[in-house]
Amino acid sequence: MVKRKREAAAGADHAETTNSTKKVKAPTKKTPHSSNAFQYSGSGSLTIQIVAGSYDRVLHGITATVKLSPLQPSAKTKGAKDNAGAPPKAEFADTFLFNAHNSAIRCLALSPPSAPAPGQSQKVLLATGSTDERINIYNLSAHPPSTRVADEQKLLSSVAPRPILENPKNRELGTLLHHSSNITRLVFPNRSKLLSAAEDSTIAVTRARDWTLLHTFKCPIPKVQGRPSGDTAAKGTAPSGVNDFAVHPSNKIMISVSKGERCMRLWNLTTGKKSRVLNFDKAVLAEIGEGRHSTGEARRILWGSSRGGEDEFAVGFDRDVLVFGMDCVPKCRLMRDTRTKVHELSYVETDGEKEETVLAVSTEDGRVLFFSTAKEDLGEPAEGLTLPVAKLVAQLGGKEAGITGRIKDFTVLPVEAEDGKRMLFIVTGSSDGQVRLWQLDASDLRGTDKEAKQVGQLLGTYGTQNRITCLEAFVMIPRPQGAEESEYEFETESSEDSDDE
Repeated sequence: MVKRKREAAAGADHAETTNSTKKVKAPTKKTPHSSNAFQYSGSGSLTIQIVAGSYDRVLHGITATVKLSPLQPSAKTKGAKDNAGAPPKAEFADTFLFNAHNSAIRCLALSPPSAPAPGQSQKVLLATGSTDERINIYNLSAHPPSTRVADEQKLLSSVAPRPILENPKNRELGTLLHHSSNITRLVFPNRSKLLSAAEDSTIAVTRARDWTLLHTFKCPIPKVQGRPSGDTAAKGTAPSGVNDFAVHPSNKIMISVSKGERCMRLWNLTTGKKSRVLNFDKAVLAEIGEGRHSTGEARRILWGSSRGGEDEFAVGFDRDVLVFGMDCVPKCRLMRDTRTKVHELSYVETDGEKEETVLAVSTEDGRVLFFSTAKEDLGEPAEGLTLPVAKLVAQLGGKEAGITGRIKDFTVLPVEAEDGKRMLFIVTGSSDGQVRLWQLDASDLRGTDKEAKQVGQLLGTYGTQNRITCLEAFVMIPRPQGAEESEYEFETESSEDSDDE
């Protein structure tokens, strides 16, 4: 069981400020590229497990089943309302509904599935973080419920207002109490570690095998002097807490951003020590709308790559996103129009072999925007400004698709057929409680057109009746032959990756 305890570990001291143009050290050895797309056999159906957290303390599990035989590209349409063909439709069903926390759920994280073994089913770990200072851990089945379970629950579904397809393997394991304030971010960088951040200005590293707290990174609390106007900190205090952090794919370095700070902090995960501080330039902040009377703090940060696999990282602010190269110099910005807020970021791989990648951003006005950050696609800076602007390749949702409510969170699931054709299934969660599943062809995001186009085919909408704050999803793996459905089956996790120890 997960240990219910609160531990204090030695943290890193304050990092010293250094020249922001110094290049971030990352592994130079180029590893062979491996596709992160789910491999589709071309027959049967595709089942997606969706998990949504809400302001209403409810953790909602939903499956979306799409019958695709064979996998076909989405139709070229102007919007979801204009579909001329007969697109596949998603069939939704409730898999679990937990009153998970005592207050609003702020963040979720899903681990990679457990390693396959003959005759055994695979599992996915789910972590949920809330404003009640707790992290709940759940065990989810990586496979769709079997036909036998579905038949047994037909009677229950017939009398319920919505289909129900419960899985006995979806259960709570316990609670972690490593933090003393609101949980802000959770990440499984690999199967063996969970990283968590909170408003107590700490980032905790927990081993998933036995849920032991291995290390705590301590971020400094900003001074009260020079507080930006409009912050909500109590009298005599300053806004504090980690907004977000991002772990490099090598699992050796991490960047964090915090409240009340106009900088990023770089950490060495191998040694568990401080590295340095990368300050945001005042002129750059002014260009993206973070002027004198704004907080200037970054709210989201994400490692990724541009065309050709060149490493970069994106930093999200209130209404714009900055993209930095590995030299820590701003490469470009995304939003030409900063009238709408930015909520979530995600790098999307459109071609595994050519390492084609776009950066997706969800907005307050119900859109998911896709940008190319490749050097050859950068546009000229706006008049009076200095930063190049990334090319807007495509748009999903928005008024053209009849969607105007904010997209609070989204997840992109790449699926690849046997012939190498790649499709993207995008799950979006809105504050009005609507979960939408979209399908689009990855080739639509490769930026060959001069003008941004409307993409995506709406496969279905599911109303959770809760105000969604965060969302995660994964494509469920077909059940292996001979795997049993024991309700209490749970194997001990191995700890192969020891980079964070």
